[in-house]
Amino acid sequence: MRERTPSEDPKVSLAEDQRWQVVERIAASPGLQKSARLRELLLYITEQTLQGRASQLTEHEIGHAVFGKPVDYSPLEDSSVRVHARQLRLRLHEYFDSIGRSEPLVVEIPKGSYVPVFRRVTGETPVPSRPVVAAPPRFTADRVIPLVLCAILAVTCVYLGRRVYISRNAVAAAPEYPPWPLSEIFDSEHRTHFVVSDVNYGMMRIIAQRRGSLEDYLKPGFPRSFMPAGAARQEAPIMNYISDSGLTSYADVSALISLIKLAGDFRDRATVHFARDIRLRDLDEGNFVFLGSPGSNPWVQLFQGQLNFQEAEGLVGVDSKEFVNKNPRPGEQKSYVGLQFTGTTGEDYADIALLPSPQNGTAILILQGLQQEGTEAAGRFLADANQRRVLRDALGFSSDPKNKVWFEALIRTKAVAGAPNSEVIVAARLIH
Repeated sequence: MRERTPSEDPKVSLAEDQRWQVVERIAASPGLQKSARLRELLLYITEQTLQGRASQLTEHEIGHAVFGKPVDYSPLEDSSVRVHARQLRLRLHEYFDSIGRSEPLVVEIPKGSYVPVFRRVTGETPVPSRPVVAAPPRFTADRVIPLVLCAILAVTCVYLGRRVYISRNAVAAAPEYPPWPLSEIFDSEHRTHFVVSDVNYGMMRIIAQRRGSLEDYLKPGFPRSFMPAGAARQEAPIMNYISDSGLTSYADVSALISLIKLAGDFRDRATVHFARDIRLRDLDEGNFVFLGSPGSNPWVQLFQGQLNFQEAEGLVGVDSKEFVNKNPRPGEQKSYVGLQFTGTTGEDYADIALLPSPQNGTAILILQGLQQEGTEAAGRFLADANQRRVLRDALGFSSDPKNKVWFEALIRTKAVAGAPNSEVIVAARLIH
């Protein structure tokens, strides 16, 4: 039988284990200070391993223990554990390449596993002694000149060949970066999470004649709580269908596709979530793109207080919605009223906002139209290079900003039978 190590003995404190001490220093390093989720993951898998429970470190078990997932959740449908494990591997690599160079142990998490491996740092390999070289033969001038010319020709050929090789490979390997401002939500360090609207939430608001809120949306009893008390028996199947199904809008899908096409080499770092499938703690990691207004995507309500243009509505499902201009500038209106119903003809509005995430310094992009036409128009606007230049000019920049710039812009579109066909900036603001 294998003898227990001190760390595997529950009676011995982890604090006495050198491996645990290294991991604690990593968890306290600047690279992990901004990510509570990554710290928890690192400490949990290390503790389980050092206490002899490495065999229990499955994706499902970690999702339940660290991320608070329900016991019956499916890792095939929820990749959050795999995503965080990849991020943790990167942070470990960065740590040992910088402030952790003097650590006695290197911590690694092999791909395909969640069990940390500890590798002791070995000393420098001794430099072998230089062999004795015999004195070179003496050459006369008539022998040296041809050799020198041949050497110069050979070096020139190698140099030119290498330049061609490097040039060709540089072109082939040149990364494709997204254009500004999409460069703020697609990067190599974070995943980009798209959250599409919940069309049924909007329908339930209309049926129940209730404004609704994010608090309502997150309650365990939602969406049954929105079913009218006096609903007729024949209406029950329809309400049950609305309650149990997950539907989003064509406008959201159109905007989503437009933005992902511009993600360049970061397309594979984008994930799509239905509004009803995320929770507050999910916002701790990564960049987020929220599509739709608070009436169809209640997560947008979290950020309304930071915006100048705020959605307002009268009687739910009856009155038109509008954007209220909190601080009108000269030439601007106090409010901008959109279409009364989606699918009609007229003018609609959308607010495009790029904000800093309060959790971890990442970015949040919001595309909220008063109706679906407005949301689709916002996606079309950002997908157009000329319109992006117009946005940049409206914010007062002569070229794409090099540093992070937070802003919001109000867009007007002319809709015909449910389809936007033109977009123009009405107002733009920098957010400080």
